[in-house]
Amino acid sequence: MLALDGGDWGRAVSAFGRKLPPLRAILVCSAHWESSGTFRLSSAALPGVMHDFGGFPEALYALDYPAPGSPEVAAEAAGLLARAGLPAELDAERPLDHGAWVPLRHLMPGAEVPVVQLSLPRPRTPELLLAAGRALAPLRERGVLLLGSGGIVHNLRRLDWEDSSDPQPWASGFDRWIRAQLATGEAAAVAEWNQAPGAAESVPTSEHLDPLFLALGAAVGPPEGLYEGWQLGSLSLSSYVFP
Repeated sequence: MLALDGGDWGRAVSAFGRKLPPLRAILVCSAHWESSGTFRLSSAALPGVMHDFGGFPEALYALDYPAPGSPEVAAEAAGLLARAGLPAELDAERPLDHGAWVPLRHLMPGAEVPVVQLSLPRPRTPELLLAAGRALAPLRERGVLLLGSGGIVHNLRRLDWEDSSDPQPWASGFDRWIRAQLATGEAAAVAEWNQAPGAAESVPTSEHLDPLFLALGAAVGPPEGLYEGWQLGSLSLSSYVFP
């Protein structure tokens, strides 16, 4: 629903997008593309979008994000991963899923910057994703923005439909723990997230947290907070900018 009304979060993301220098491309890792065995990269010249959800207002299904792809950047990213011992395959059929195009509608509303999407391989560990981030970090010096799209706290079974203004205690505790670990700049500390208070409730499955590790691996220091906020008590909108 953030695609239709991003609220304060959308305005914060849009303001950040306006400050960015001209970009060659955006490489986005979304919680909503998992691939068996290896990384995959969308490599179509015109990827299009998928509406990979159900039960929402019709207006949401009419939305598009007609950004071009970049076969060149996809191949470049695959090469960087391969040189780090992380096999990657190109996928010329994969469209952008909602984990990619929803935030991009706020970040780059003109859809003029080429977009490449990176999958989350199965199985995976935080260490694997940190290594992938380190491998892809050179793209940052080549005009490519690396974007991890997920949610630090994401539990659809614990939504609070009656009071969405404040997070549930276990959710806010886990979100604060992640923030504190990120502030240290120690990736290994964040990788131990399953030892944190509220971890089991906040991360029932890891796919929404995992894009964080790709961004963290490509970073050169602790991040700055971009936005803090919540939806329905158990969906964190915490967003960060990594140096």
